[in-house]
Amino acid sequence: MQKVYTNILQIAGDVITVEAEGVGNQEIAQVNTRQGVSLAQVIRLENKKVYLQVFAGSRGVSTGDKVRFLNHPMRVATGENLLGRIFNGSGIPLDNGPQLKDNIVDIGGPPVNPVKRIIPNKMIRTGIPMIDVFNSLVVSQKLPIFSIAGEPYNELLGRIATQAEVDIIILGGMGLKYDDYLYFRDTLESAGALSRSIMFIHTASDPTVECLLVADISLAVAENFALEGKRVLVLLTDMTNFCDSLKEIAITMEQIPSNRGYPGDLYSQLASRYEKAVDFEGAGSITVLAATTMPGDDVTHPVPDNTGYITEGQFYLKNGVIEPFGSLSRLRQQVNGKTRDDHRTIMDTMVQFFASYRETKEKQAMGFQMSAWDNKLLKYGKLFEEKMMSLKVNIPLEKALDSGWDILHECFLPEETGIKKSMIDKYWPKG
Repeated sequence: MQKVYTNILQIAGDVITVEAEGVGNQEIAQVNTRQGVSLAQVIRLENKKVYLQVFAGSRGVSTGDKVRFLNHPMRVATGENLLGRIFNGSGIPLDNGPQLKDNIVDIGGPPVNPVKRIIPNKMIRTGIPMIDVFNSLVVSQKLPIFSIAGEPYNELLGRIATQAEVDIIILGGMGLKYDDYLYFRDTLESAGALSRSIMFIHTASDPTVECLLVADISLAVAENFALEGKRVLVLLTDMTNFCDSLKEIAITMEQIPSNRGYPGDLYSQLASRYEKAVDFEGAGSITVLAATTMPGDDVTHPVPDNTGYITEGQFYLKNGVIEPFGSLSRLRQQVNGKTRDDHRTIMDTMVQFFASYRETKEKQAMGFQMSAWDNKLLKYGKLFEEKMMSLKVNIPLEKALDSGWDILHECFLPEETGIKKSMIDKYWPKG
């Protein structure tokens, strides 16, 4: 029997406190007010005091309102009926479609035992050369996109969502501007990818607690599909908004702050989400790609700093492109030896030349006289930026590798590249 409590002890921000027994952490409750019924989630237990974050906010809640605990954590529907649908951070439809109540599962479960995971060994093609060629995305990988506000990280996620060779895309938006939500919806729809996508959207005007639910709901749904044999790509944006919501609730709860006011368990909170990435033996997989904005382009900020210890590299988005020297996919060596035999050769050679190009640009800016070799590097760097780095470029991996050979051929002699002769004989463009 579900007991009803009618004595709310305290209301602080969107957090209410009641005195109750037999309640579990993360349990869901219903708060009955004059304005209707709102869900709330247990976020702290202190002796008999139970602290709940009210999804719809505490406006209109009075100390005499009724609180009824439901004896289970937050749940979400799963299954094929979710495909093509858009929901808010509580799993309520935003697309005027029906509320789904089939195949209900709890959210926020534990990550998969590492013993049950397959070592990552398969590539996810995206059609973006700076990813496919230089920092390959690997099935079951967990990667952040480090960026600053104003960079096109949502546009990059939109392209990946429409082009990635996976079965299902799950987009979890946290603290999105309404324009960004419309961008994702329209992009997926126009590309014909909405039918294989599910969107869970929390906008900046929605309750804070829903921001915290988005990642868990997205990953719970992803895990259900992965167990059914589907390759799932989970796109999360923006994890800094997620962490700011943790910070806001921690301040409301008067917790002792850690670095820059963030809660002391920030690392654990992030790790419990990122570690959901997995490749199941005999089933499907979950790959997690998450945008993380860095205030002031500061990589030592607590959010990117903690993220870097958890994930397997990062994509560094700067000046509208994926930077080759700030980006690293630590698992790329697991897959780029299986694509084409010249993949690693092109990757290593082109990045080396681009590093030399950057040095030459500095010399040119300081007024040094340019040598014939410097001019070759300047020509190479311009072509590399136009045909490889630009996010407008959209070509398959094999064409990107061919383009790399064409760029090298246009700028250098074969013997200037340092590439072994057998590879030159096989791939160097004729004429």
